[in-house]
Amino acid sequence: MADRQQGISDAGEYYPMTNQTAELIVEPALEFPCPPLGAAELSAAEAERMACMFKALADPVRLRLFSRVAAHQSGEASVCDIQNVGVSQPTVSHHLKKLREAGLIISERRGTWVYCRVAPGVLPAMARMLAPID
Repeated sequence: MADRQQGISDAGEYYPMTNQTAELIVEPALEFPCPPLGAAELSAAEAERMACMFKALADPVRLRLFSRVAAHQSGEASVCDIQNVGVSQPTVSHHLKKLREAGLIISERRGTWVYCRVAPGVLPAMARMLAPID
């Protein structure tokens, strides 16, 4: 038998409800990595990918949210754990969507909670893009 938990109907009545499986919230992924800046002239597609990433991170609130996700000890963070950045919850959701659209984070809904993690390969790709060329 499936695990059950109580829910509340719109009329305020309690009813049993089954746990739902996790739902991955995915935006179209951007390809990483891009070549290091200064290694060669960027193609139009590479410049577009990099500009999208830099644009998403150019907002101080988004940069704080991204850093909180990246630095979270478990590798993923509940939105509740990272949302205290001085803006309302709907604004946090908007900023997280922009980070997803830029391909920087992945979000997963588990029941009523949403968990975020840095998209695979993003941090090493960012480091390679910004690394000095010897």
